Amino acid sequence: MTVNSSHNNLSKVTLGGLLVTLGIIYGDIGTSPLYVMKAIMGEMPIQEEVILGALSCIFWTLTLQTTLKYVILTLQADNKGEGGIFSLYTLVKRLKKKGLIIPAIIGGSALLADGIITPPISVSSAIEGLKIYNPDLNTVPIVIGILLVLFLIQKFGTRFVGRFFGPMMLIWFSMLGLFGILPMLHNISVLKALNPYYAIHLLSVHKDGFFVLGFVFLCTTGAEALYSDMGHCGRSNIRISWIFVKCMLVLNYFGQGVYLLEHTGKTLHELGNRGVPGNPFYLLMPDWFLPFGIAIATTAAIIASQALISGSFTLISEAMRLNFWPKVSVKFPTELRGQIYIPSINWLLFLGCVFVVWHFEESDRMEAAYGLAIVLCMIMTTILLGYYMVMKRYNPILILVIICVYFTIEFSFLAANIIKFNEGGYISLIIAGLLACTMGVWYTAKKIRSEYTEFAKIERYKNVLSELSNDLSIPKYATHLVYLTNANLGDEIESKIIYSILQKRPKRADIYWLIHVNVVDEPYRMDYRVREIMKDDVIRVDFYLGFRVQPRINLMFKEVVRNMVKAGEVDITSRYESLNRNNVIGDFKFVIIEKFMSYDNELPWYERIILDIYFLLKKVSLSEGKAFGLDSSSVKVEKFPVIIHPPQDMNLNRIDDPY
Repeated sequence: MTVNSSHNNLSKVTLGGLLVTLGIIYGDIGTSPLYVMKAIMGEMPIQEEVILGALSCIFWTLTLQTTLKYVILTLQADNKGEGGIFSLYTLVKRLKKKGLIIPAIIGGSALLADGIITPPISVSSAIEGLKIYNPDLNTVPIVIGILLVLFLIQKFGTRFVGRFFGPMMLIWFSMLGLFGILPMLHNISVLKALNPYYAIHLLSVHKDGFFVLGFVFLCTTGAEALYSDMGHCGRSNIRISWIFVKCMLVLNYFGQGVYLLEHTGKTLHELGNRGVPGNPFYLLMPDWFLPFGIAIATTAAIIASQALISGSFTLISEAMRLNFWPKVSVKFPTELRGQIYIPSINWLLFLGCVFVVWHFEESDRMEAAYGLAIVLCMIMTTILLGYYMVMKRYNPILILVIICVYFTIEFSFLAANIIKFNEGGYISLIIAGLLACTMGVWYTAKKIRSEYTEFAKIERYKNVLSELSNDLSIPKYATHLVYLTNANLGDEIESKIIYSILQKRPKRADIYWLIHVNVVDEPYRMDYRVREIMKDDVIRVDFYLGFRVQPRINLMFKEVVRNMVKAGEVDITSRYESLNRNNVIGDFKFVIIEKFMSYDNELPWYERIILDIYFLLKKVSLSEGKAFGLDSSSVKVEKFPVIIHPPQDMNLNRIDDPY
């Protein structure tokens, strides 16, 4: 995709695009009416000042946090049409400021943790509507069953069901608005909650005000998805569809508020059925519509879960390309751009979801774990957004005002959510912490290794490589011998590759190929450059791939060779006389060099721990060959020890034989 076309797609608005946006973007934030007001009320008696204050907080949270910060401001920070915290990081890292990697890793980990908690709470909140008919119903097996089916179908892609998402979410949001506006026809006075005075009064005067704020935050937890999925839907489609979505959400929240105000003094337990707390969302519905409402809510919750699962695949794919995550298998279930399936992440998410459902059992207990991780993600986005505005030379006073406002809002939400730490918030922090540690260790270990990698000038080895290529006394190893190199400079090569060719069983080949993959900041760039280092002997190919492009090097290299043959730049026919006479293509052999930690190292304790964890993770990750999509039948793996700080001054003395 070219720069111009990606920016055109950002501003292009179509009816189909708006419908797709409804299906992809708003699952998480769109299902929040299922549990927000229920969570706010908890077990406390219904009070007018709490209801009006909570509604005011919800409206202004959706306005300031979702609309102003994400829909208007953050969507401006696109990376060639793509959004998300890793896309934002690739933009601002050009400033070369130390420490930018920290908010990127924390934000990405928190977003992944949200992907583990959102499906259980959304599906559980919807399914618990069945308790209206059977208060003793155990919903845990039903929720786990639905999640199992959802994760099982991921390997087939979402092309077919994706067409169903948009119309279904249109029905969902229309239902939200309809059942919200009907009660308001009888009590329009609830609209006074639009006045921020009620929010300020609740937070500053009421004893439960700050506690309520922790649950108010749940209404905006899906805001990060607006930014992450910008590349799929386009900026203009998101901004226009958000007007409709926000109106429907506000109507439903205010409709629930009207219902609760009509029952002032009571608790949700009293409004429920045989000891099961009532959910204001379902209490708005007439009895005859409840089965349909539960079915529609469950479908919307499944769509919300699907969006987060797909988003997690994209996030991990980007993390691998940015050296934040171990290499894992990536599948392509459909031909749609950006449609990927990562089996290991799929089942990791499933196990995490099952644990959350099993541990908390009910949605009202899950609410305590929900929100703490995602508010950290929002804070990290604000930090990176500040650097982006500096990079774009925004007015310094404007930057300062924006950062101060959102730090105040988001740190207030963080403080309010910290209260829920002992009640389950620790779960989301543990999950996010483990993910962040994995990313941090992998990135740091890669950096340590790269700092100690030895490179050599190819110029020094031109003669010996040329003579080796023509030395008939050595059996030919392959017609074309291909190495993957990390050397950024075209005139350098790793010393271990030279050692592999010349000393670890000399490898005679007609042509030596060096392949280098550059991960660039543009998301979907796919370019390559060819450099002939030694005519008919050594050729280097540099790929320039975007951080959202899968490095399918086997296919890409074949395309490069095919283009070079057409241009007459290289002859790939076999050099064996009998095969050459019959125009048989020569064989290609890839040599992958895998490193292992040598015992001959004296490292600082923290580097030793990081590298030990790194090599442990490496054992369960993909090999270099599989990660780059190489044909295993033509790949030779050689293992080399990593020796960074060899021991010095061993003081080994020779003694004479006494005899």
